[in-house]
Amino acid sequence: MTAAADNDLPARLLTGLGMANRAVGVLLGVLLVATVAFVLADVVMRQLGRSLGGSDELSGYGMAILASWGLAVALTERAHVRIDLVRQGLSPRGRAAIDMLAMAALTGIAVLVAYQAWPVLEKTLARGSRANTPLETPLWIPQGIWFGGWLWFAICAVLTLLAASLILARGDLARLESAIGLANEGDEALAEARGLHGEHGGGTA
Repeated sequence: MTAAADNDLPARLLTGLGMANRAVGVLLGVLLVATVAFVLADVVMRQLGRSLGGSDELSGYGMAILASWGLAVALTERAHVRIDLVRQGLSPRGRAAIDMLAMAALTGIAVLVAYQAWPVLEKTLARGSRANTPLETPLWIPQGIWFGGWLWFAICAVLTLLAASLILARGDLARLESAIGLANEGDEALAEARGLHGEHGGGTA
């Protein structure tokens, strides 16, 4: 039973992270729509001689939160930008090595940034800092959410690297590529085209 659970660990890790980040993605979408609506409403009201106030400040906080939390969502969706000029000509083993190197580098950067982001929040908490704006926002609120995004990104990266390492240890290169490799839009389009061709062909027959 323990062996079966160990064998399923990479799948459980990746599935769990994917589900969690899909929920995060929905929340980020709501935040983005709310931010845009708030800014547009403020622009319209300014034309009428009124203002909601704080749209620049609050939208800035929103963008910072979207950026930090969105990194983890992009990770599980394999949406981070990578240059595949060299990778695409390599063998499966070569692609696996490149993918693991990229994942390890990304994990290192995520952990480093999360580690360096904490002192910013710590200093704000110690000083009780507030924004130098009419809203006088307690800065620990936006900074805390922003730091949480970096911390979550680091956790997701570490767990993804762990899952990838377990898959690599089993020699399952195809599964490794589907887990941390490039999301190949060309292959997806080709598969879709073949599916459509098969449907038309079946209808003709």
